Amino acid sequence: GFLAQLRKIGVAEIIAAIRDKKYATEKRMTLAYNVLRGNSSVAQGWALNEVAVERNTEAMIELFVQIDGRPLSRWGCDGVICATPTGSTAYAFSAGGPVVWPDVEALVLLPLAAHALFSDPMVVSPDSEIAIDVESEIGVLSADGLRKVQLREGDRVTLTSDKSYIHLAHIDNAPFTDRLVAKFKLPVDGWRGE
Repeated sequence: GFLAQLRKIGVAEIIAAIRDKKYATEKRMTLAYNVLRGNSSVAQGWALNEVAVERNTEAMIELFVQIDGRPLSRWGCDGVICATPTGSTAYAFSAGGPVVWPDVEALVLLPLAAHALFSDPMVVSPDSEIAIDVESEIGVLSADGLRKVQLREGDRVTLTSDKSYIHLAHIDNAPFTDRLVAKFKLPVDGWRGE
């Protein structure tokens, strides 16, 4: 997601702010993932923005999604994104997901190009466990677009909000709404510029 300040800040100003303790901190939720192959965990980790389970070939990937052990849907799709509020302004946003304010504790679940009547973004409780079963040959898990895990048919990816948080420091103490307006150049004066 975007973590930018409202204005550009120089190195000298950053050093002075740290020295003088003139900054605010913000607690950000993280997302934990675990890849199960049979009865064994083959990969686990965390993400600040999102975890995506996606196709690894030209063909769609078949995914079966459950929330808290209850079936939600089976999708033939390009993949599924699960994002934190921080990640709601990153990959999930570019795929049509909602913007979630950073202090809201929730997860965004977003199917990508799903061949289904119901494939809209969903906002899920941070206390829920999301399970994604890979039902086609191969796929890939990416965490924050960096860490990659190759997935096989039969693998299960579980996603939960992590119990640890990231603490970010801000020198420019602008509210999230102001940063959002500036980043996306939202027309606060009206769509006609009035």
